[in-house]
Amino acid sequence: MPQGDAPEPKKPVGRSPGQLMWARFKRDRTGVVSAVIVLFYFVIAVAAPLIANLYGKDPYTLYGQDNPELLDMFTMPAKPAGGIDGEFWFGIEPGLGRDVFTQLLYGIRTSLFTALAATLLMTVTGVLIGLAGGYFGGRIDYWLGRVTDFFMALPSQLFFVAAMPVITTVFVAPDEETPTYVRTSAIIIVLSFLGWMSMARIVRAATLSLRDREFVEAARISGASSWRIIRKELLPNIVTPTLVQATLTLPSTILSIAFLSFVGVGYVEPTPDWGRMFSIGARIVEQDPYYMLFPGIAMVIFVVAFNLLGDSVRDAFDPKTGR
Repeated sequence: MPQGDAPEPKKPVGRSPGQLMWARFKRDRTGVVSAVIVLFYFVIAVAAPLIANLYGKDPYTLYGQDNPELLDMFTMPAKPAGGIDGEFWFGIEPGLGRDVFTQLLYGIRTSLFTALAATLLMTVTGVLIGLAGGYFGGRIDYWLGRVTDFFMALPSQLFFVAAMPVITTVFVAPDEETPTYVRTSAIIIVLSFLGWMSMARIVRAATLSLRDREFVEAARISGASSWRIIRKELLPNIVTPTLVQATLTLPSTILSIAFLSFVGVGYVEPTPDWGRMFSIGARIVEQDPYYMLFPGIAMVIFVVAFNLLGDSVRDAFDPKTGR
């Protein structure tokens, strides 16, 4: 470049909404830390069999029965602090002597995968019903609204407890043991059946605010079908509330799964599950308070991190709502 010539000014580079969202999210330290914690849990869930193999134990073997020295005469861990030592990192389960560490690994795996499937069904159902009611309006919106109100009025926890045995007996005879996949399917069905209403209302409200906008009217005037308008114009513009609501729904779904197992209508022996571990721990908390220590800490950290992640995702999409 000849001397004396001024350098050419840099041309401004435009960024997409996704890039702007990612840039805002990276500046949120709380959101980044929460995302790392949540990702860590998912890695643990996926790699649970590998970790257990490297650890050298599994959640099903009755180590206390194979080695009577691990349990005392009251079937409590013989060693202090719930049997925590170099061999059993988180101690052993009172009564049967199963390894708590691998039970927690597989319990996280069971709860996360079940909650993911249920949350996905809730999201899809809520988006479809919310879009239909918000876009078409009239009688369709009225009746879908009344159906939503009806489901929201149901006592969800009582319905969970009452519906689970009914659903399982539809597929399995009363004198037969219910397979784990049937219980998993029943839990997903029950949770998604009563969990889509909040998503539907949020999507309906967003659709109502969009359906009379200029770009939707232009698409309608150009002869676009309702399906094309919904798919091309409305769906991309409701991604933000849908994603935020889904991230807030997942931890509450995990708590619901734990509740079902805690009251005895969710996962049962010998399937490892967070709620089942809490159920066992509640019965022996006075004799062995250490058994619930690690599962409790793990669930609190996950739920708090996921809720904070949902808040950060919402703020990244819409900085006007920043904390």
